Parts: sequence; C-alpha cells; structure tokens
Amino acid sequence: MKKQNLQKMLWLLMAVCVCHSSFAALPMLDITTGIDGAANTVKGVFSNVSNLVLMVGAVVGLAGGIRVYNKWNNGDQDVQKELIGWAGACIFLLLSGTTLKLFFGL
Repeated sequence: MKKQNLQKMLWLLMAVCVCHSSFAALPMLDITTGIDGAANTVKGVFSNVSNLVLMVGAVVGLAGGIRVYNKWNNGDQDVQKELIGWAGACIFLLLSGTTLKLFFGL
C-alpha cells in the first residue's frame, strides 16, 4: 500500500516538473501593447456611449417629469415621494456620467 502511494507521488512529482519546465520555456509575451490597445478602444467608444446614455436619460427624465406632473394635477398623495425619486435618478445619471468621464480621463 505504501509502495503504491510512493509511486503515485513520484509520478505526480515528475508530471509537475515536466509541466513546470515546459511552461517556463515559453517566452514571456508582452501584454502591455494589448492592454494599451484595449484602453484606447474603450476611450474611443466610451465618449459615444456616454452621450447616447445621456440622451436616453433625458427622454426617460422627461417621461418621469410628465408622470410627476400628472400625479400632481390629479391630487395624488405620494407626489413628494415620486418627485424626490425622479430628481434623485436624474442627479445620479448626471453625476455618474461625469464621474466615469473623469475616471477614464476624457
């Protein structure tokens, strides 16, 4: 029983040594060019996507404003809660877009 365990351990050790030496022989790849390329692509696309999100947010914000106006005119009791939620969402949309632009250095 011990001899079988010893043989398994030796085979495992040899497999690890062979794999390690084969991986160590591979040349190290220069990944900085790939990372720089990806960063430039994200920066190029981010500006357009950011503007698109702001436009969609403006349309949704207008729809939310109309909904609050209708509730206000109908005399609903939860107008203040609706107004605070709508204004908070608009402020969050503007601040998150600005923060992401600063984060990406645009």
